[in-house]
Amino acid sequence: MQTTISNQIIRQFRPCYNPSEIITDENEELSVKQWVEKYKNIVPPKDILWLLCRNEFLSDKDLRLFAVWCAREALKLVENPDKRSVNACNVAERYANGEATKEELETARSSAYVVYVSIRDICDAASYAAKSAWYAAHNAAHAYDAALNFAHAAAYYAYYTDSDAYYTAYDAAFAMQLIQLLGYF
Repeated sequence: MQTTISNQIIRQFRPCYNPSEIITDENEELSVKQWVEKYKNIVPPKDILWLLCRNEFLSDKDLRLFAVWCAREALKLVENPDKRSVNACNVAERYANGEATKEELETARSSAYVVYVSIRDICDAASYAAKSAWYAAHNAAHAYDAALNFAHAAAYYAYYTDSDAYYTAYDAAFAMQLIQLLGYF
């Protein structure tokens, strides 16, 4: 597992920006937590999550548990979340902890996908929460996708209560996720 971050490491993942524009010391190599602390007010939380939500930094188990946490946070925004989405989170968590089989996970994932597909054309918290739950049950590599959909769910939830709060909620969700994610390091 990668425990440090440098421009060279960031470049390996082909970001859409030049790391040297942010980190001018090409030889700087910091622990993950030190790097995040130093750059959290410079690099958007969304980009930090994009960087850290990968197997080079976290185990499959930790990535899946983070995805489950994101999906559950998104589902909290839905008045009556579909039980299949909730179950997908429960089974994905049990799977990450070695308490569910691949077959159980596949069944839960398929059920969560049905929920997502049935409402995917609606841009609201429920559709993004369902998609987040599906990603949580899909595979660990989709942790960032679960996080992204939680942020969208939060933004749409805020939008329907106060349209001016959309971007604030979106940014706040990513900041909250970053705090949660750092707990794995």
